[in-house]
Amino acid sequence: MKRLLPPALLLLLALLGAPRALAATPQPSPVEDVRGERALPSVVASDGRTSAGSHAGGEPALLPLPRPALVAGELSTRRFRILYTARAEGAARALAKEIEGVRDSFGQLLGRDWKGTTEIRVGVGREEFEALALPGGAPPGWAVALAYPAHQIILLDALSLRSEQGPTTLRHELAHVALGQLGPAWPRWFQEGLAMNVSGERLSVSQYTALFRAVRQDRILHFEDLDEGWPEQPWDVEVAYAQSSAFVAHLASRYGPERMAELVDAVGRGAPFETAFARAFRSTLRLEEESWREELPARYGWLPLATTGELLWLLATLLCCAAFVLRQRQKRRHLAALELEDAREAEEEARLAAEEAALAAPSTLALPPLTDSALPSWEPPAPAASEAPPEAAPPEAERDAEAQRPTKPTLH
Repeated sequence: MKRLLPPALLLLLALLGAPRALAATPQPSPVEDVRGERALPSVVASDGRTSAGSHAGGEPALLPLPRPALVAGELSTRRFRILYTARAEGAARALAKEIEGVRDSFGQLLGRDWKGTTEIRVGVGREEFEALALPGGAPPGWAVALAYPAHQIILLDALSLRSEQGPTTLRHELAHVALGQLGPAWPRWFQEGLAMNVSGERLSVSQYTALFRAVRQDRILHFEDLDEGWPEQPWDVEVAYAQSSAFVAHLASRYGPERMAELVDAVGRGAPFETAFARAFRSTLRLEEESWREELPARYGWLPLATTGELLWLLATLLCCAAFVLRQRQKRRHLAALELEDAREAEEEARLAAEEAALAAPSTLALPPLTDSALPSWEPPAPAASEAPPEAAPPEAERDAEAQRPTKPTLH
C-alpha cells in the first residue's frame, strides 16, 4: 500500500486539477479568470482586446504547494504576499504599494474583510504566466489573469497591470478571492455583480445601454435563472452582466454595508443564499427583484443616462468645446476690429503724408506778365478844401532875384 500511495495521490490531483474554461456553462466555479470574448465586464485580454471574466473549474486540492522555480523574489505586506519573476520585479513593487488600499475598498461594499494572506504571482509574458500557474494544467490561452479562491492565489501578467484596464483586472480577480474566502456558495449573478461593482466596471455606457434596451424590449432575465447557469447568446450575456451589477449596486445602496455584512456572515456560516438574503434584508429575493424591476423604466430612461460618469465627462467635453468655439469667435471679432482700426489709421496716415508732400513741393503756377494796361492808373489826390493854393510870386521879386545872380563868364 505504501508503494501505491504516491500514484494514488497523483491520480487524485490529476482528477481535481486542470482548470478548464467554462465561459458560458451552467456550472459554478471556484476559479475565476479573465477572457477576451464578452462585452462585459471590461478587462484586458492577452491580445489587447477588451474582455470579460469567466469561470474555469477544477481547482487543485488544498495541499501544500511548492514555490515555482521561476520565482526570483517575494514582497510582503500586511495581508498580501507577492511572488515575482526577475522580469516582473518593477511591476511587483508598484503593486505592493497600492494593494492594501485596493483590499480596503472591499470593506466599504461588503462590510467584511476575509482572513489570511492572499498570494499574488506576477510574471511577464505567456511563458512565465503559465509557469506560475498551480499544478494540474495550463491556464486558458486567452487569459491574462487567473484566480484560485480556495487557495487565495491570484495569477497576473505584468503586461496587463501596465495597461489601462490593469486595476480593473486586479479588482475583479480579488473580488472572486474575497467571495471564495467569505462563503462557500454564491450565486453566479452575485459573484459577477459584486466583482463589477468593486472593480468599477458598472460605471459604463455599455452597461446602461444594455439595460436600457432590455427594459424597452422587456428582456430582463430572472435571477433564479442566473444562480448557476449563464446565457449562451451574446446579447443575453451582456444583459446578464449588466443587470447583475445593477442589482448588487441597488442592494448596497439601499441597505448599506451593515446589511451586506449580515448576508456575508450568514452565507459564511453555511446558510443557503436565499435564506441568508431574507435574514439580512428582511425581504425575499423574489420580492426585492420585483421591487427593483419596477424602478427600471424610470431609472434607465434617457434622463438617468446623464448621471453616468462617461456622460458627465462627455458633457464636460462638449461644454469645453463650446467654450473654445465661443472664444475663437470672440478672437476673430476682436481681430477684425483691430484690422479695421489699423486700416483707418493707415488711411489717415496716407492722407496726412499726401498733404505734407504737397506743401513741400515747389510751386509751378505761371503768372501772366504785368503791362501798363494791367496796372490801375494813378492820380494825385485832390487838395482838401481847407488848404489854400500857394500864392504866385510877384514879378518884381522874380526880377530882383535874377539880377542878383552872377553872370556867366564868357570865353574870348
